[in-house]
Amino acid sequence: MQPLPSSSDIALKEWAVAVKALAKGEQILILRKGGIHKADKEFRVVHPEFVLYPTYEHQRAELVKAGSLDDLRQSLAENDSPGLVKFGYWCEVTDKFEVSDQEALDSVAPYHIWTTDYANKRLHWRPKQPLTVALLRVYAIERPQSLPALGEYGGCKSWVDLAEDVGLGDMTPALSDAEYEARATVIRQALDARTPAV
Repeated sequence: MQPLPSSSDIALKEWAVAVKALAKGEQILILRKGGIHKADKEFRVVHPEFVLYPTYEHQRAELVKAGSLDDLRQSLAENDSPGLVKFGYWCEVTDKFEVSDQEALDSVAPYHIWTTDYANKRLHWRPKQPLTVALLRVYAIERPQSLPALGEYGGCKSWVDLAEDVGLGDMTPALSDAEYEARATVIRQALDARTPAV
């Protein structure tokens, strides 16, 4: 096993409520599609390691399952420092899959916070492009760090090149090795029969 890095200057934008679920080990996957990489119109995992950049603009109560509504409300209440982004979690991609059909998407429905309707809309938006399912191993940064939310960080993009490094320190995994592998194995088995790994 390679040592974990000491800093990161790459961030992936994700809903704050999803960041909470990832941080608590309740979820280990993200669902992404196109239109969010400046070089093309497809989502690509261009960085296998990054900090999570919590966002608030698009998350709404009707888009998450009932069990995540308290976390949604809490995440909105915590968004009390306009102009700053709080980085508390670093992660690495362990697996990624391309999902193009309803059966494959339905197979991972129990393992994420989004409603079936929202997940289906993600799948069917730009239907010629597959939906990326990425499995993330998440770690809590030793000392969460707030940085200015610069203008170039805005807009509908997934990846952000940060103007300064986020120090990671001695990080703590959201799940133990055994717990993560057990959950990842269930999702891999659900998807392996239905999708090509990429």
